[in-house]
Amino acid sequence: MAVIREDDLIQSVTDALQYISYYHAPDFIAAMGRAYEVETSPAARDAIAQILTNSRMCAEGHRPICQDTGIVVAFVKIGMNARWDAKRTLDEMINEGVRRAYGLPENKLRASIVADPAGKRLNTKDNTPAVIHVEMVAGEGIDITVAAKGGGSENKSMFEMLNPSDSVADWVLAQVPHMGAGWCPPGMLGIGIGGSAEKALLLAKESLMEPIDMPELKARGPRNNIEALRIEIHDRVNALCIGAQGLGGLTTVLDVKIRDYPTHAASLPVAVIPNCAATRHVHFHLDGTGPARLDPPDLASWPRVDWAPDAGTRRVDLDSLTRAEVAAWKPGERLLLNGKFLTGRDAAHKRICALLDAGEPLPAGLSFKDRVIYYVGPVDPIGNEVVGPAGPTTASRMDRFTETMLEKAGLLAMVGKADRGPEAIEVIRRHKSAYLIAVGGAAYLVSKAIRSSRIVAFPDLGMEAVYEFEVHDMPVTVAVDSHGESVHETGPKRMMASLGGIPVRME
Repeated sequence: MAVIREDDLIQSVTDALQYISYYHAPDFIAAMGRAYEVETSPAARDAIAQILTNSRMCAEGHRPICQDTGIVVAFVKIGMNARWDAKRTLDEMINEGVRRAYGLPENKLRASIVADPAGKRLNTKDNTPAVIHVEMVAGEGIDITVAAKGGGSENKSMFEMLNPSDSVADWVLAQVPHMGAGWCPPGMLGIGIGGSAEKALLLAKESLMEPIDMPELKARGPRNNIEALRIEIHDRVNALCIGAQGLGGLTTVLDVKIRDYPTHAASLPVAVIPNCAATRHVHFHLDGTGPARLDPPDLASWPRVDWAPDAGTRRVDLDSLTRAEVAAWKPGERLLLNGKFLTGRDAAHKRICALLDAGEPLPAGLSFKDRVIYYVGPVDPIGNEVVGPAGPTTASRMDRFTETMLEKAGLLAMVGKADRGPEAIEVIRRHKSAYLIAVGGAAYLVSKAIRSSRIVAFPDLGMEAVYEFEVHDMPVTVAVDSHGESVHETGPKRMMASLGGIPVRME
């Protein structure tokens, strides 16, 4: 009879979370490689190239794929005949594994979890607690799947209680455009159908732990209604031409996963949860013989894609930037940023705008006048790094602060990821500002452009503090120009028009 030791479980959780922080699963890499090969949109192809280059860099350097190292989700299946040699509870053991993984000096991960979520939202500083789901099954061992779920993709989750006669595919297709690009496509959609409200959401999350097999499914054909539905949703979503980072392209989803469960005759609960381009999960088994062994993937399975900026890319000097220069930027134009800018996310924006709206001064040394802000919460540096992986966060969360930041703080431009809402776009147009995007899912690649870093204000906010970064040739794309044109609106439309509006079937 298997005896599961406390230290073995803790060490296995620690190792698994470190593993998924820097290794993409081979099935995901293969799918992204196929997407890169078939992509015809230059902007989307460039974004995928950055994601693949970043992925290989992380695998080789053992640094996080994304600056958002996620909220830990653990699916635990405990054999009915398993025995324990442990003094801690299951939750305590898993959370100790999380604590050790996120604080490992060789690859410290970002602490993103806040307690008192509807109140003070204070960072727990070690990324605990994890979200843990437990199931009792036959057997003597323990199966655990751990995932690190980023906030940008989790925030785009959707749920609806449909009528039994409604079409699940039609509902999903109606919702996907509202997800925008904040979930960092290309990625996966996990769909849960049936059960109760909470069961549908759990099914959707569980489905995302399955391997990508859409090419194999299409090659052999569907064997049941669920498989046929997967293909239908996959093809119809990709026919929207949202594409990588929402810029317009052939691949928005790499796969669609569906799990279902019997439900009430009056109900049709449906949930959709996306996984982003930093999809991270791994499964391991404990049988009492020691910690789980996780073998590194073969780096030869990564496609040989080495991103580099185009020769004609415009270089921008942030230290002498003028409004006239910002007005000259064109939608979709790629830029290389050089010089110094400030950073800020939700918590910093809330404080800054509260001070400005009250007519109070900002902290000493903090001024946004004629400067650019980068929406980022970086990973702590290790070794000789000036900063850890530092990819962009979802810009739309800052929409509510945009008027104040442009009008009262005097910002020239903003850098983030994904699309902006219509009100923020109008504010950008009215102030003759601009919004630039860096590629979500390329955080380590972006960090290599950062040459110096210092905290300017609000150090108590941890990764949400205001930093000043000095950058050299940081790649960005003009997403909203000074006239209010958004490439997240025009890019997919132009891509679809180039295809004659014909639905695309990705093989």
